[in-house]
Amino acid sequence: MFSSAVPYKNQHYAELKKNCINDKTLFEDPEFPATNASIYFRKPPAGFVEWKRPGEISDDPHLFVEGISSHDLNQGVVGNCWFVAACSCLALKPHLWKKVIPDWKEQEWDPKHPENYAGIFHFQFWVFGEWVDVVVDDRLPTINGELIYCHSKTNNEFWSALLEKAYAKLSGCYESLEGGNTGDAVVDFSGAVAEAINLEAEAYYKDQKKQDQLFEDLLKVYDRGGIISCSIKAQPHEIEAKMANGLVKGHAYSVTAVKKVRLGHGLLAYFKNETIPLIRMRNPWGKIEWKGAWSDSSEEWSQVGDMERGNLGITVEDDGEFWMSFTDWCKYFTDADVCRLINTSLISIHKTWNEVVHFGSWTKNAEPLLNRCGGCANHKQTFLQNPQYLFDVTKEEDEVLVSLQQRDMKIHRRIGQGENLTIGFSLFKVELNRKYRMHDILTQPCVATSTYINARTVFLRSMLPKSRYVIIPTTFKPLTLGDYMIRVFTDVDSGCRELVEDKPKVRCWSSFLGYPQAVTHVYVHGAEGLQNQDSTGGADPYVIISCEGKSVQSTIKKDTLQPEFATSGIFYRKKPRKPLTVEVWNSNAVKDEFMGQVVLSGSVKDTTEPQKLQLRKQGRQMADEMPGYISLRIITSTQLTAM
Repeated sequence: MFSSAVPYKNQHYAELKKNCINDKTLFEDPEFPATNASIYFRKPPAGFVEWKRPGEISDDPHLFVEGISSHDLNQGVVGNCWFVAACSCLALKPHLWKKVIPDWKEQEWDPKHPENYAGIFHFQFWVFGEWVDVVVDDRLPTINGELIYCHSKTNNEFWSALLEKAYAKLSGCYESLEGGNTGDAVVDFSGAVAEAINLEAEAYYKDQKKQDQLFEDLLKVYDRGGIISCSIKAQPHEIEAKMANGLVKGHAYSVTAVKKVRLGHGLLAYFKNETIPLIRMRNPWGKIEWKGAWSDSSEEWSQVGDMERGNLGITVEDDGEFWMSFTDWCKYFTDADVCRLINTSLISIHKTWNEVVHFGSWTKNAEPLLNRCGGCANHKQTFLQNPQYLFDVTKEEDEVLVSLQQRDMKIHRRIGQGENLTIGFSLFKVELNRKYRMHDILTQPCVATSTYINARTVFLRSMLPKSRYVIIPTTFKPLTLGDYMIRVFTDVDSGCRELVEDKPKVRCWSSFLGYPQAVTHVYVHGAEGLQNQDSTGGADPYVIISCEGKSVQSTIKKDTLQPEFATSGIFYRKKPRKPLTVEVWNSNAVKDEFMGQVVLSGSVKDTTEPQKLQLRKQGRQMADEMPGYISLRIITSTQLTAM
């Protein structure tokens, strides 16, 4: 993930700095000038803006004063609490901020060598799948000598103001940073995978089991270096309105700890091992805290021993940081952004993931087979006219994470655009041998659908059984154009790839070896009334679907005479008169036993309805029945792009 960064606007920091030092000039960024256009496109700040360098604001400027901490930051006048919350989260993670603020020691002011200061700084952000290095000069907008945007509590510390300036440059201007999303900023600082959780809709506070599961999830995310933020939904007139309990609506908080806190005093506490789930967060204003249970001076803390309190670093200052019980957190907060740092390293004690990344676009074409902007599944006629990605789950069951991210739109806000597209995706379980695009949904079940939302990222976690799957990322409405990046994480390699071909290619040898004349889809639902095969009176059946020397095989169904196979195959047939066979076998340690078969003509004229067929013997005794029935559907077409 941490590859070398690409210079933004082709500006190379080291080169520019060297030139400034040689010419004894301070850097002035032509790509983000100290003008009104860099501040706003619609509403100017209240007051006369002067651009000042840190040395004109403070006598002793520094990037960091006494290190970097989540307490460094206070919010400015623009509605960017979301960005400040993301910076607070960043400050807690040295392995992340040292990437975002590269060679920070070299960038720091050096009083012993003032000649090395050139008024130029650089920061790195993860933009749409790659690290980008953004150069800025250090002229910062002020009113009456005070910084008007994000700034540190200490007036001679400038890391947050300069970082925000670089982020504003990426977004076009400072005003474009208004009302953003903390999760998005955290992703831009880390390359993490963001999941938005709707605490209100899921009603975790009413359901103890769901709540406990969520706490365990968040604890794991936090312990593995992930980043969590949260907020309370607000009507437009309630933005940043303070509630009676001390929480602020429409305002982003960074979560600074997730802990099971031990109750009781002395040795007894260790033997009883009673714990309570608590969560700590910080208000970007650096003041105004929660007043309820477990707040700074609440009586609940008397249940916790001095040593445990010392470990947690409880302070009774109005510094904007406070603890809450997890139940209260689920009750009062409505939204959380969970950013997982997905571990793809080969040497690790924690679970590692296999990651595949694909970049693509929703594009328009009058030819339906080439159109790639068909809209969501509500639009049945065009839904499959979208990009399609195939992957395999090769374990019996595997957790799969899918993240769909669209290109950031903030840069377009100044021209009155810049709203996110409404995006999402569906996941289909498909034929085990599919390798061409889907053109019709026959028996392939949709096993999961993400939410459709106008967020930059849509995320889905799903436990999937062993099979082959197709992901279809879409915009909500057809004919909406845009770029996206899709990331698929599995435990073992999934062979995830885009499906681009519609049907088998015509090759130069097709005239000798033949070209498919028909395509057949066979779906085997299950079997019933099978013959006992083992001493316990059961069987371990599986099914094989064969056609012209090619076959697909289901997983083995343990100890049943009524197996549900839910297995399908698709066959491009050069000899449509040759029948297909569906065989049922019993898995056995020594030798698998034949349990019966059906032979299907696979003619275009045959019924496409579900059928229940008697199992029969093989070879010369093909006409003889065997115990049991098989239920299936078979569909054949002479048009190769029909399914």
